[in-house]
Amino acid sequence: MSQPIWGIDLGGTKIEGVILTSLDDARPLIRKRIDTNGERGYEHVLGQIKTLVDLLSAETGLKPGSIGFGTPGVLDPVLQTMKNCNSTSLNGKPLQTDLEKLLGIPVKLANDANCFALAETHWGVVKERFPEASVVFGIIMGTGVGGGIVLNGKIWPGKHGIAGEWGHNFLDESGGPCYCGKTGCVETVLSGPGLQRFYQQITARRLSLKEIVAASAAGNDIAAIETISRLHHFFGKAVSVVTNLLDPDVIIIGGGVGNIDSIYAAGKESLRHFIFNNRLDVPIVKPTLGDSAGVFGAAALVA
Repeated sequence: MSQPIWGIDLGGTKIEGVILTSLDDARPLIRKRIDTNGERGYEHVLGQIKTLVDLLSAETGLKPGSIGFGTPGVLDPVLQTMKNCNSTSLNGKPLQTDLEKLLGIPVKLANDANCFALAETHWGVVKERFPEASVVFGIIMGTGVGGGIVLNGKIWPGKHGIAGEWGHNFLDESGGPCYCGKTGCVETVLSGPGLQRFYQQITARRLSLKEIVAASAAGNDIAAIETISRLHHFFGKAVSVVTNLLDPDVIIIGGGVGNIDSIYAAGKESLRHFIFNNRLDVPIVKPTLGDSAGVFGAAALVA
């Protein structure tokens, strides 16, 4: 009989835990969130994780044999320390080693974009609509831009642990400086803050992304129309690089920017224009798991 599987999604503000019935049956036996309080430092975050695991155990009477963790960065496969985390207290820390000592069980780590792609492959839109897909590229476009690759049902982490990190490919100088130290990264152009910043630069007005999208759709704000047209253009240009390299069977877009419906028409047409092919066959789709994807994908790591 399949054993329940445990996953924890370690976010900047919340830590979420879930126990699923099995890989074949993704019904949550329990799902629980507590605050991360990351500003209190690394040791406090570890303590919050232990608190959450204890709460899940106390409420179900179950004990984990292993736990999968979705993280806001990646574990360096050589140094075995965290890197590229926007929750900066984790950077440089041996998170996997420390969690295994703290919890007394094996743990497995993957970044949040990889967990998103894995969950949508096993339980979401890929399983529902494209069950024969062997190469899945999962995109996160929100506050930042990231990605994950799933090959034959498993995460492909890459030699450096950074496979799928298209958000820090160079795209266009106009994006400006990126926190990573480079200029013009995909993230500086296509993230929610990047789009808002572009609109503000040409209008001196500050609108939320939702307001910009609405103004563009209404057709009475030239700057908003230009901002969304820029999104379509550079989306196709950026994703064409990944498509030419991976030629995935499915592309899934998550994150707040992925909720902009015109990406799936005008953005897709831009991709068709830029790829090295005479047509575009790869489906570009919305996820179906919503905010469950991250923690479900973490559980799938140990299934």
